[in-house]
Amino acid sequence: MTEEKCPQLVDYFVVAGLDPAGPWRPLDEDVEPVTDLVVIARGLGEEVPEGFTCIEKTLGGHSAELSAGLINNPHLFLCYRRGRDKPPILDLGVLYEGKEQLKQGWYVIETTPYSRSASLSSGGAPTAHRVFLTYRRALDSQGLHTLGVTDIALLLPSKGEVAPHTFCRVDKNLNTGMWGPGLYVCYKRAVAKANALVYEASEYLLRYPEDDLEAFPLPESVPVFCLPMGVTVESWPLNTKYQLPVFSTFVLTTASGDKVYGAAIQFYESFSRELLSERQSVRLGLLSVVDRRPITSRSLQVKKSICVLSHWPFFTVFQKFLTFVYRYSISGPHVLPIEKHISSFMHNVPFPSPQRPRILVQLSPYDNLLLCQPVSSPLPLSGASFLKLLQNLGPENACTLLLTVLTEQKLLLHSLRPDVLTSVSEALVSMSFPLLWSCPYIPLCPLQMADVLLAPVPFIVGVHSSYFDLYDPPTDVVCVDLDTNTIFQTAHFSSLLANFPLQYEVLHLYRNNTTEEATLEFLLTDYDQIYRRQKQLELEIQEAFLRFMSCLLRGYRTFLLPITQAPSDTATDCSSLFNLQGFLKSRDRTQQKFYTQLTRTQMFTQFIQECSFVSDRHACLEFFDECVQKVDVEKPEEVRLVDLDETHSGEHTVFIMPPEEPQEPDGSECPALYSYETFPTLKPELFDQPQDQLRVPTKGSAPSSPAPRRTKQEIKLAQKRAQKYSAVPDMWSKCLLGHCYGLWFIYLPTFVRAETAKVRALHTAYDVLKHMENRKVVLPDEVCYRILMQLCGQYGQPVLAVRVLLEMKKAGITPNTITYGYYNKAVLESKWPSTNQGGRLRWAKLRNVLLAVAQFRQPIKRRQKSAMMDPDQRPRPHSTLIRQSSWSGLSESSSHESLTGPLVKSNSLNSMKTPNDKLTVCRKRPGPDGHAQSSLSSAQVLGCQPGGGWDGGERLQLFGRFSSGPDVSVVDPSLLSLCVQVLMSSCSLCRSCNSLVYDEEIMAGWTSDDSNLNSSCPFCCASFVPFLNAEICDLGPVSSDVYVINSSIWLLPQGSSVGGAPQVTVAYLSPLVLRKELESLLENEGESVLAQPQFLDSHSIIFWNLVWYFQRLGLPSNLLQLVRASPLSENSAVRVRLLWDTLTPDTDQWPPLYVLWRIHSGVPMRNYSWRRHNHPFTLSFLEEVLRWVGMNEVHKAVTLFLDTLAKQQGSPRIQRSLYREFLFLTLAAMGKDHVAAFDKKYKAAYSRLSGTLGREELRKKRAQPPSPKAVDCRRSFHPPLEC
Repeated sequence: MTEEKCPQLVDYFVVAGLDPAGPWRPLDEDVEPVTDLVVIARGLGEEVPEGFTCIEKTLGGHSAELSAGLINNPHLFLCYRRGRDKPPILDLGVLYEGKEQLKQGWYVIETTPYSRSASLSSGGAPTAHRVFLTYRRALDSQGLHTLGVTDIALLLPSKGEVAPHTFCRVDKNLNTGMWGPGLYVCYKRAVAKANALVYEASEYLLRYPEDDLEAFPLPESVPVFCLPMGVTVESWPLNTKYQLPVFSTFVLTTASGDKVYGAAIQFYESFSRELLSERQSVRLGLLSVVDRRPITSRSLQVKKSICVLSHWPFFTVFQKFLTFVYRYSISGPHVLPIEKHISSFMHNVPFPSPQRPRILVQLSPYDNLLLCQPVSSPLPLSGASFLKLLQNLGPENACTLLLTVLTEQKLLLHSLRPDVLTSVSEALVSMSFPLLWSCPYIPLCPLQMADVLLAPVPFIVGVHSSYFDLYDPPTDVVCVDLDTNTIFQTAHFSSLLANFPLQYEVLHLYRNNTTEEATLEFLLTDYDQIYRRQKQLELEIQEAFLRFMSCLLRGYRTFLLPITQAPSDTATDCSSLFNLQGFLKSRDRTQQKFYTQLTRTQMFTQFIQECSFVSDRHACLEFFDECVQKVDVEKPEEVRLVDLDETHSGEHTVFIMPPEEPQEPDGSECPALYSYETFPTLKPELFDQPQDQLRVPTKGSAPSSPAPRRTKQEIKLAQKRAQKYSAVPDMWSKCLLGHCYGLWFIYLPTFVRAETAKVRALHTAYDVLKHMENRKVVLPDEVCYRILMQLCGQYGQPVLAVRVLLEMKKAGITPNTITYGYYNKAVLESKWPSTNQGGRLRWAKLRNVLLAVAQFRQPIKRRQKSAMMDPDQRPRPHSTLIRQSSWSGLSESSSHESLTGPLVKSNSLNSMKTPNDKLTVCRKRPGPDGHAQSSLSSAQVLGCQPGGGWDGGERLQLFGRFSSGPDVSVVDPSLLSLCVQVLMSSCSLCRSCNSLVYDEEIMAGWTSDDSNLNSSCPFCCASFVPFLNAEICDLGPVSSDVYVINSSIWLLPQGSSVGGAPQVTVAYLSPLVLRKELESLLENEGESVLAQPQFLDSHSIIFWNLVWYFQRLGLPSNLLQLVRASPLSENSAVRVRLLWDTLTPDTDQWPPLYVLWRIHSGVPMRNYSWRRHNHPFTLSFLEEVLRWVGMNEVHKAVTLFLDTLAKQQGSPRIQRSLYREFLFLTLAAMGKDHVAAFDKKYKAAYSRLSGTLGREELRKKRAQPPSPKAVDCRRSFHPPLEC
């Protein structure tokens, strides 16, 4: 099969900026920075200077007089002036003269504008104790785009006043007097831009591809996120240093809930003055105010952004690619246009997969980037960086914000670094797993969308810190400054954190490791080593939060309330699905307030609904349930919750070369013709068209798929269980048996779909579940129950789904999130039967009455006719009563023969007839050489009507293992005209020691590895691949005097044919391997492949192994309908016989003892054309062996056999072990009932002979009994095969 195409890495390339053609929509203007500060003494008659603003009130409305505590109060006030005519003020301070030195670059406000002293201390104070305000101003060369003071305020802490968010407080008291409250100054800093105009980025300048992708149309709001603070047109002095590009990231959420990640870089490029109006030019300082004369000492720049959109958060890779594209646009000339590089990256770079774990992209001879496959984890993939979270917030604030998120507070993150906002916001959302944030979530919010901060709903919003230059945050918002590691207005849950000290200890440890990691990064040159260490550390931090959430929600599943009756209008409410009061009572009393808030959130309600119904997150929720079970121990900190999956990691690296440069016809290099002054207008004709289009990433299969698949967690758990059970003999067979039943339930949707009586087929599957429970089958997962529940919902049987759930709980299995979701979906969406007793229930009652009367009359009839009754006549079989049920008129006992008894129809009184009116027999068909091709004996055949299945379909299917009792059911001989027999055997030859290995020994030799096809030889311990052999025989016309036993019979429609070679040999797969292959087949080709005629030829290994296991367990299927050979004019009955011994014995070897016995006894059998051998096994020898076995003297029989072989010249030509020879001889002479007794006798004889001959000597002569694991496998897969 060809390798599946990998999904493409990048979906769109976008250029955003200001369209020269307009229209230009202006945004709010920036606030001018503070450029001057003065202190005035109003008590001495000084006035506020022109252009200055006096601060007369504190933040709380009290007097802002600076000298209120002085004896000779001059009534000092602080004034400031805004402007752009000089470099802005950067910082404010207070100088205590004589106690500290003035820092370099700082200025002191010593006098007022009227040359009086501006000291804040008393006028009579000595010089050494004077107090002055100070400030620091930006340098002239740094006057462009530097931080500057934009607002100043005074506050009185004793009056309850605190500094507003984003304000810096100077912790020095301005009131140096003997009385009065303490007075402090605070200020806000923001980017002090040059002359600038800000416009909205509302349209695309360029995009590639131009047409929307079908799976993901390009959103119209992308330009706004590329330039969240708008497009700025700025005038710079000519000597201004060029600004470096700024990298930013953002996240978009589609209508379906999928995340799309964006990465952009913002840069400046020159802009034409002709595009500006006169007013705009004056505003930007390009024209003089008086005479409108052009000012040539300034340049005009505009902000632009290039961006890529992807479904994968490879932010570092995208940053390198965008930086390369930007540098390519400002350098040159180049041989290739920039479009070639963009299209090459988009079309040729795939998402890293297990087949391509490392992708090295060579952008140019000097630029490359490396993509590594993300860590395989059940946690959802996101753009979170937990390292950045701890680096910017620390462990204490990180835990505090987690509780803030869990209680759905309004959360506002801000930073001057836009790329940090997205990484930290994603981490905040991810660390609340499994709860999913469903409220507004904008990690990087554009200025145009800032109104979301006024919304009356919880939100997580990230903004650039320059947002506060224009607006103040709402009072009910928790503000987090990532640049200063401060949180404002947050609730306190310190008591909850105290109950989980593990989280503090681990997070503090990770904070230390983070510092070490940052130091070691400069010492390591191996990128792979750095990448692995960072990913490992990220995973460990995430694991700490996951452990916190697991402890927080421990035991929540016990409070889920399943729907067990017809749903009402409130059935899907959280109060109906979850016992909230019981959950709260189970928590610590000190945490009641927090848990009450948690259970009222939308996240918790959605979490309960997702746990109760089928959702796209079922795999993640199932993983969380496993984590909850792991932490429910005494020391949860010692349990690993997340394990790195290294199974798909590798060193295989795929190299992707840059676009090839063209050459001249003479082989010389082409001239470099492409040079750009600004980022160019992309031309569609210069883009390379994709040669092999990468697949667009799509979501997984719908959760309503007809056969719910196993998740990675279930597969991993099943592998661990199989590995554990493989070392326990009596558990290994039950493990294999559980996987065999799992195979049938995976096939069940196909079987039910082909049946006419679908409801009866579902009840058959329910009986199989009950039978599995009775046999104590070890199920590796919940797929059996889950598939049946899903089918109950698909075919409208909610009552049966409830019974399946009760049966599941009876078996001691608590349904996980996936199974529980399918159950509630089935009972919620299906139509429930009426509670009134309908006609079907009344007919069932009448039927039971009639059957009961018939049962009572039988003893009377026997007594009356006992004298006339033929002694050989078989008694009438007991009929099966139909149990009355208020849920359904169907019988609980309506199942296949191998489980509960005779199959009867529940929709007709005809089923009361005892099916023993006729007896159909088959004659053996002579072969070309006159010998018998087959030997058939009597069996039960279920009675059916012509042309009908269970309820009158085209096909008659008879299935199951039939008992060997006296009762015989019959089929009309007119239905069977031709008979096709399929003989199957799993007996395989070990090439190392030339020994035949039989079915139970092969099973015992399998390993728990679901990718290993080998078994182990019990004699030489060599590994070999066992084979399954199938032989298709045409038995010819069927007459009415030959019995058919121990078989399964199918009646194929007229015109069917039996196909394939006379004998088929395929690998005999372990149920673990077969299940993996079957699931892979269904995942790649769909369920319909199991019902297609091509299934037999295209996937013969899977087909014949399924037939073998289904026949072993007596499970119904439609697989044999696919067996076709040649056209037949009439219907053909296909029967399967499972043989113990090989189908193709080596005739150069001595015949086995049981074959010699049958030859001497004249029993008809298959002709193998045995050659004449001088073997010592005469009839008297066979009778002597059987006599010793019958007298419980097996050790004498073994001694006789070994002595007889020792007398022969040369090596004996025997492929079977001594145990196998005696076992088959016993079966041929005494029957199957003696198998268990023979095992005990032979084991006792082996123990007795070990003392005289020695175990090693017996082993060399292949006289040891089968291992306990092999015996248990035979016992679990009873009854034994035919011999």
